[in-house]
Amino acid sequence: MQNTALKEIARLFLKLGLTAFGGPAAHIAMMRDEVVQKKKWMSDQHFLDLLGATNLIPGPNSTEMAIHIGNERGGLKGLFLAGLCFIVPAVIITGFFAWLYKTYGVLPQAQQFIYGIKPAIIAVILSAVYPMAKASLKNIQLIAIGLFALLFCFLGFNELLVLFGSGAAALLLQRFKKTENINSIAPLFLLQTNVWLSATNLKLFLSFLKIGSILYGSGYVLFAFLDEELVKQGLLTKQQLMDAVAVGQFTPGPVFSAVTFIGYQINGLSGSIVSTIGIFLPSFLLVWLLNPLVPKMRKSKQLAVFLDAVNVASVALIVFVCYGMTKESIGDWRTIVIAVISILVCFGFKKVNSSLVVLGGAVLGYVLAMF
Repeated sequence: MQNTALKEIARLFLKLGLTAFGGPAAHIAMMRDEVVQKKKWMSDQHFLDLLGATNLIPGPNSTEMAIHIGNERGGLKGLFLAGLCFIVPAVIITGFFAWLYKTYGVLPQAQQFIYGIKPAIIAVILSAVYPMAKASLKNIQLIAIGLFALLFCFLGFNELLVLFGSGAAALLLQRFKKTENINSIAPLFLLQTNVWLSATNLKLFLSFLKIGSILYGSGYVLFAFLDEELVKQGLLTKQQLMDAVAVGQFTPGPVFSAVTFIGYQINGLSGSIVSTIGIFLPSFLLVWLLNPLVPKMRKSKQLAVFLDAVNVASVALIVFVCYGMTKESIGDWRTIVIAVISILVCFGFKKVNSSLVVLGGAVLGYVLAMF
């Protein structure tokens, strides 16, 4: 039984590692499609609880969701297997582009495919957000908290403030209804030989370990950190950072795999490997520590109130991200056609795999760009 579960985990996350384009919101939508809708590995409520808890810790959200799901399905072995199977395909693809860039100074032209992928991804996200919203908006209080969370997102508030603020607001409202003593939960923030142990590699590893341990937010927040850590210290040029952003956009899997590209530019293969290990290592540790606490939070009445509000705020954040993607990627009749077809497929044919919708969008983008 254990071996069967591990094989299922490996197959699922290798597939997602190769086909999950579009950033954390899209990755999470595709994971929900697989583990809640198709495979029935967990309920919508538990998936939401894991998502809400993941948003409260630093690191790449979609990678941490993969690690959570692996742990739920296959224990500690599943935890590592899911994370590695989701990360490694993206790292290998990014590593190839890193070699190509360093050797020839160019990146492949992928704009026509990205052109169609983005509208399709919006449809995938919307098809996941709708049932997640239905599951999380349990009462008038949570609907109000969700609307305020979305408003604060549009007003430019930091997403961590929105998440914790929503939880705190729910607890304050609960205090007016009923007082309950709860046990406190401890903070979750625990945070050739001479070639591999070179000063440059040590600096890369420690820099990315630090970023992986403290970074909240999307992959784009990562690039702001990298500008401060590497560009301003002369280890990386601004152009190389911008090219790393481009690679993160048109490769599948975690956006954080762009760090593999950056490490290769700074110190070749060894630099890419130590950078990749540094950025992802904290996620495995944090999820391993957090995962057993999620059911306990759900069982405590007051912590359940907090978690419900965080879940609603998490959905609001995904809606906000989807709005930004829509503004950025839908601007002419071609992208509108791709978006409408993708939405019809996602909502009308629920058994169609979301990966096929994304790949279909890429092909449509390539074909329609010719007209």
